[in-house]
Formats: sequence, C-alpha cells, structure tokens
Amino acid sequence: MADPLEKATSRAPASLGEGCLSRYDPDDMSPEDGTEFPGAAELWEKLQDQSDDKSEDPNL
Repeated sequence: MADPLEKATSRAPASLGEGCLSRYDPDDMSPEDGTEFPGAAELWEKLQDQSDDKSEDPNL
C-alpha cells in the first residue's frame, strides 16, 4: 500500500441485477461488509417506547 490515500477508500461489493432488482452479490461480500447488529431489536424497542412517551405527553 504505497499510496497513503488508498487505505482511506472503500468499495461497495459487486452487484447483481439492474434497477430496482439490483442487490449486492453475496459471493463478493465478506464478514467486514455485513450488517449484523445484535442490539438492533433492543434499540428499536427503546426508541419506540421513547416515541410513545412523547406522543402521550401534551406538553411536548
């Protein structure tokens, strides 16, 4: 990696299909490209509870 800017770049995985049928090629993806977020369900519930609390409070 002789170019110092090379390490600051990213690339999207190859895609399959065109237009609205376009999707990333699973064979080109690695674990670094994943979107695993084990706390997503808990975060969603927390945000929904906060949203419900605000909608019930007439002063907000």
